[in-house]
Amino acid sequence: MVMSPAVTTLCENSNEVFVDVANLLLTYADNILRCPHEEKYRSIRIGNPTFSTKLLPIKGAVECLFEMGFEEAETHLIFPKSASVEQLKLIRESIAAERDHRLAGGHPVQPSPQAAEASVAEHESSAISSQAAAPPLSQPPSLESSMSFFVTLQSNFQHVMLYESPELQQKTRSLIPHQQLSSVAEHKLKEALQADPECKLGKDDFLVLELLKWFKQDFFSWVDCLSCSRCGGQTQHAQALSPTAEDLRWGAQRVENHFCQCCHLSTRFPRYNNPEKLLETKRGRCGEWANCFTLCCRALGLEARYIWDSTDHVWTEVYSASQRRWLHCDSCENVCDKPLLYEVGWGKKLAYVLAFSKDQVVDVTWRYSCSHPDVLSRRSQVQEAWLLHTINGLNSSRQQCLSPGRKKELMERLLVELVEFISPKKPKPGELGGRNSGSLAWRIARGEVGRSEERPSLQVKGYVFIPTKEEKQDRLLHVHYSATKDEYCRLSSNREVIQRWDQCVWTKQSVFRKVENDWQMVYIARTEGSATGRISWKFDFASVQMKIKSVLVMATSHTFHSGNVSWFLQSGHVTTQFSGDGRQQLFQSLCGSSELTVVAELSGGEGDVSWQHAQLFRQSLKDMDTPAFEVLVHLENA
Repeated sequence: MVMSPAVTTLCENSNEVFVDVANLLLTYADNILRCPHEEKYRSIRIGNPTFSTKLLPIKGAVECLFEMGFEEAETHLIFPKSASVEQLKLIRESIAAERDHRLAGGHPVQPSPQAAEASVAEHESSAISSQAAAPPLSQPPSLESSMSFFVTLQSNFQHVMLYESPELQQKTRSLIPHQQLSSVAEHKLKEALQADPECKLGKDDFLVLELLKWFKQDFFSWVDCLSCSRCGGQTQHAQALSPTAEDLRWGAQRVENHFCQCCHLSTRFPRYNNPEKLLETKRGRCGEWANCFTLCCRALGLEARYIWDSTDHVWTEVYSASQRRWLHCDSCENVCDKPLLYEVGWGKKLAYVLAFSKDQVVDVTWRYSCSHPDVLSRRSQVQEAWLLHTINGLNSSRQQCLSPGRKKELMERLLVELVEFISPKKPKPGELGGRNSGSLAWRIARGEVGRSEERPSLQVKGYVFIPTKEEKQDRLLHVHYSATKDEYCRLSSNREVIQRWDQCVWTKQSVFRKVENDWQMVYIARTEGSATGRISWKFDFASVQMKIKSVLVMATSHTFHSGNVSWFLQSGHVTTQFSGDGRQQLFQSLCGSSELTVVAELSGGEGDVSWQHAQLFRQSLKDMDTPAFEVLVHLENA
């Protein structure tokens, strides 16, 4: 019998361990096969002592459940009704055969060297090997390397305590339009519950989204090179300057020298690390953004932790009480719950990603990767056993004063995280694009432009508009986009709002959303340095046995100097050009088609800012009511 990768990994355990775990796995499988309609047998609580002590620490055990067809669902593993019973039987029979073989005195199955190596790598890549089952302590690669890593751990763990100052939190709250953000969050929660009464989101989930939007659009600003403080000209990075006593007081060990080529003036840019100072300066790059945003989250009472990535990026995680999980939040990008963005979208080669909160340190690397063996091969700075031992020591020290109830809560959350870490992951549409924050040159230097900008011929494909049950009944699909709100709205009987411009995009190539806080304008433009940009939205009606009766489209675009924007409707082999002048245009010639793609191409312009000379959806940040893009499709049965 050919064994699956998970069962092969399970076979590496000793006879005693294997038989115990096999009996438990077989019980789970047999309960479902015997009583397929009993809901209680299709659900396993992650916090259950049997699961957390007898399955979770054993390599290959939880992976076998995933191969059987179980899926992660908040605090449980669920065997969905859509799962294949045949697959469940296949894995069950494989485990049973090996168990019976061992009980009869046979030798454990020995996988081939290649299979064993692959399965061990797969297992070691999971959080279980590095957190749940501590291997024997061993000597790290070098004392210098381990001490450097220890300083990073200790420094970040101590730094996050700054966020807990009541005085600093009060000062922060005074700068945040809390009531306004809370009111919007409450309204959007109400809309979500009306659309889906079983919605599992809470008010805080929407508050996080509003806080991210406010922080990026209204509060903080990005710094690549400062304008010259004397002549206003462009500057370039020169040799670093020495920090003053005042700089050091606010944690600025490094002071950048932004040197003007015209008047030869050096403009100082201290890289402040104290979040209180950042409330005043309101500018910086990812370090300053994540530092200050995490403070803002804590000031609003959200459980938040600071995320450090060894490949030179930082962000925030916020705990969702309603979803019972940690949410990835990147304030630089204004994105939430897109953990594979860095590996898949930006092309980062991740190694260590660590979360720091007031209560604990957690190695969360595996949340941010869908290629665990590759990540594991890059984790050479310290031994896994040393890292586990050190993190446990820091946590034990910090948690001495915590109540038993809080300690239990943290442990239960960690168990849920461990299962999430080893759950199979696939990128979502919003995780496929390159970085938006920073200039193109800066992003290229960091290798974070994403696949579409590295290879302009490659277009990342994502969202497809497919009529919902309500839209099919109404024979109408009506969607519009507001650049100011940065949200799509589907105006069916169940009104659905989708945040972020790229979340409903079919393809995008060298385009991004630009917010001009000084001019109070927002628009979509080409990325800096790109000759052309392209974006499209796709609608599919064939899958619901519908076809187009008529199409009404409204799009807005602005050009300056020699900039150019071309708009097209594509359906099969038919391509129709239309203007983006903000007028509604009716197209009955597409009647009978089962698909539709709306395409915009940006080109032209002059000089270093040619990318700004072709813009889509240009709107005032104060214009909250006018859509910048609208598609209305009347449907009929195919």
